[in-house]
Amino acid sequence: MTDPHRLSWRPGALELDLDLSTDRAPSIRRLARVGDDLMSGENSAIPIAEVHIGGEGSGTSSSERLAGSAVGLRLRTTGHRTWADGDMAHLEVTARDGISGIQVRVQWSAWPDLPVLRCETEIIAGHEVVDLRAVSSVALGGMSEPGASWWHDHDVSFAHNTWFREMVWQRRTPAELGLDDTGLRDWGIPSSRASFSLGQRGSWSTGGHLPMGILRPRTSAGRFLLWQIEHNGAWRWEIGDQGDALYLVAGGPTDQSAAWMRRLQPGQRFTSVPATLVVGGSDDDIFGALTAARRRTRRPHPDNENLPVIVNDYMNALGGDPTLENLPPFIDAAARAGAEVYCIDSGWYTDGGQWWHDLGSWEPSSRRFPDGLDAITRLIREAGMVPGLWLEPEVVSVESPVARQLPADAFFQRNGELVIESGRLQLDLRHPAALAHIDGAVERLIADLGLGYLKFDYNMDVTQGTDVNADSPGDGQLGHQRALLAWVRDLMDRHPGLVIESCASGGQRMDAATLSVHPVQSTSDNQDPLFTAAIAAAAPTTVTPEQGAVWAYPDPSWTDERIAFTVASALLGRVHLAGRIDRLSNPQMRLVQEGILAYRTARPRIPKALPFWPLGLPGWHDPVVALGLRDADGELLTVWRRSGSTTVRVPLERVPDRTCAVDVVFPTSLPTNVHWDASSGDIVLELPDEPAARTLLVRWVAPAGR
Repeated sequence: MTDPHRLSWRPGALELDLDLSTDRAPSIRRLARVGDDLMSGENSAIPIAEVHIGGEGSGTSSSERLAGSAVGLRLRTTGHRTWADGDMAHLEVTARDGISGIQVRVQWSAWPDLPVLRCETEIIAGHEVVDLRAVSSVALGGMSEPGASWWHDHDVSFAHNTWFREMVWQRRTPAELGLDDTGLRDWGIPSSRASFSLGQRGSWSTGGHLPMGILRPRTSAGRFLLWQIEHNGAWRWEIGDQGDALYLVAGGPTDQSAAWMRRLQPGQRFTSVPATLVVGGSDDDIFGALTAARRRTRRPHPDNENLPVIVNDYMNALGGDPTLENLPPFIDAAARAGAEVYCIDSGWYTDGGQWWHDLGSWEPSSRRFPDGLDAITRLIREAGMVPGLWLEPEVVSVESPVARQLPADAFFQRNGELVIESGRLQLDLRHPAALAHIDGAVERLIADLGLGYLKFDYNMDVTQGTDVNADSPGDGQLGHQRALLAWVRDLMDRHPGLVIESCASGGQRMDAATLSVHPVQSTSDNQDPLFTAAIAAAAPTTVTPEQGAVWAYPDPSWTDERIAFTVASALLGRVHLAGRIDRLSNPQMRLVQEGILAYRTARPRIPKALPFWPLGLPGWHDPVVALGLRDADGELLTVWRRSGSTTVRVPLERVPDRTCAVDVVFPTSLPTNVHWDASSGDIVLELPDEPAARTLLVRWVAPAGR
């Protein structure tokens, strides 16, 4: 007999089962790929939403945790519905808390062909005012394999993401994170009340860690579960134990971690930031599915298909000192290298020597460009490239006249005082004057200089938030971050061909919300090609390959192998060419040109290819790292040897009834010994006894005679 309180939803590639019993909170009982034999235990489920409100928090004695909220435990189902919208299926469950009167609407959305579940929660106030202090985007119990010793039979993965050291994935057992067997089940106690959480408070959404995590089985094949919070500001995720299994609660800002509170008047609504869950059987599975989902949820832009080569004159080059004298040789070198976009980086607006402290007016410097900056952008166009410009749109230096021209409420404030960080003020784009100022400046620059490319940088982390016209500092921060992306979308809607790159000291705002709007994302500011290799290899865990910009910065003092190494780092993503290309010898320039030509040949495949890691996700100090992109025609593979044996073996998953053909894509002008070892299934590379990289084309062909 069918249980009327059990709901089974089958949108395609996933199976989602819920318990909607009338005597307890609604909960997810099962999330799996179609055909997976996986069911959570009776005691491991948690409510579909964890909601903390003013005056009360936890329903247990552990108020530090997001899980176990009093409101969540009191929720009772009031209804559910399913519908289709285009190629997505949707399920909504509604519930009510009888004490606070709030209604909760949790929505899950899925595509039929991807094991990906998108989640969000909406809160609707009842007849009383309610102060929200935390709202989950996703709440899922029973994450670990049934019957497993969850404290050591699984790995939890998370990624450090600091300046110069982005996307460094770690693996820890729950026990190593403080979640362990404490014997409480022998006493009938379902949870140890311990938890492990990561989060970010300020305006650098990824300034410390990525808003992502993975749970993997350690000892056998099983379910890999990835989660991703999609917000360009504060976030938090938490795991803990419940009923002999691990749970996950993830969402945006909270009172505890980000000074967030939202007051809802009767009937008012609040919607959480989105989150995504991905189910798979390996790292390649989950990141492949996530890559496909990211492509479907982002704002469409022709840049995602065209992938023009970008030159930027900052990194290991002009370093924020563009002038009428030093730009023309660099522009000429960029054109000779094969660039299609030239972006003038910081410093073009300051008459002084430091670009850092003269932000806000965005008027070209007459000292640096006595003939006008438009003479330079005209030179760029005449060289066959699209002109671009760097700026920090949200920032105003304390010394700038703009700091006095705009009303105080146009800037972040706390307790009536302006928030100053690193000698800068933070514009609040919720304020009409702040929005009008920066929008007018950008429109003027586009019109006056004929720009087709903008680099939006952001070099500070404002953790204080703003309490102006907000219920809390964290809520002011949330409102600004949402207004920021709304403005960027509107700007590109007004200028359909305009490309706006996202940068925040490299990759300190490399979140899914930002990536859903900006066509290009800077992945790092790292200036060492050996470290950049690890960043480039890990980049597709966070950003689609066609959006992830990686620096290639050749220097005339380097060997040919070192120049090829840095160029190869960008070939499976977006090329950000910099370095002293204006001082390269002719042979060195030919090596760079060879790399750009190889990129132009390969780039039509990148927007549809899925990433894979034949050596596993890269470690920061691994002697060899590798990244591949796979499509229906085969694989593109870059291998970086940083140290160790000069013989490098890279295992590849075999294709039945096919043999492997390997060709060097770049550099073809340097000696390479590469072959396929059919007995082991490895590609074998013999490389020089110095750091060296090779980009390969792998094809699977039928043996002769077939």
